[in-house]
Amino acid sequence: MFFEYGQHKSQGLAHNPFKNLIVPRPIGWISTLSSAGLPNLAPYSFFNGVADTPPIVFFAANGRARDLGVKDSQANAEETGEFVVNLATWDLRHQMSASSAPFPPDVDEFSTTGLTATPSRLVKPPRVAESPVNLECRYLRTVELPSDNPANGNFVVFGQVIALHIDDSLVNDQGRVDIRKARPIARLGYMDYAVVDEVFEIIRPTAA
Repeated sequence: MFFEYGQHKSQGLAHNPFKNLIVPRPIGWISTLSSAGLPNLAPYSFFNGVADTPPIVFFAANGRARDLGVKDSQANAEETGEFVVNLATWDLRHQMSASSAPFPPDVDEFSTTGLTATPSRLVKPPRVAESPVNLECRYLRTVELPSDNPANGNFVVFGQVIALHIDDSLVNDQGRVDIRKARPIARLGYMDYAVVDEVFEIIRPTAA
């Protein structure tokens, strides 16, 4: 099959297949504080790490959140200079989904989803206490990308990870994180998700 954008329905596809092919995508479950001190929690399926020295992550929003009256993570990160990434896991899948609802800015998603907002160490936004991994981040910059919809821009928010919280139960006797114990979930396309519960190792070749 050859797919040309703008022609997918005439090619026998009911939906744009792009997001179901770039998979699995980690879920950036972002907690922030507004400049007025109101907590916010929202998941982003366009999220990943982009560097490790220093460690840098990004999350991408379709549309400037506050202008649309939906997710406020981008605006909060820009205004306060901080955010936290919380690991979305199998046990927290329903709360993660519930936090994606288009709540108004004055609604606390921690309370509405039954999650516990616990203090971070180096940044002001709270982290999800029930999540086994939290990344405290300092906002770096926002990059605007092209958008097919003039009223709905594409923005990528970058942040430097300055601290990690890792549940002790995930660390094995060799001092390595066994991510299978956390069972993180990832976004696919449509309404589909995946869960990490099997890991395999491949040793990379070395120079001759």
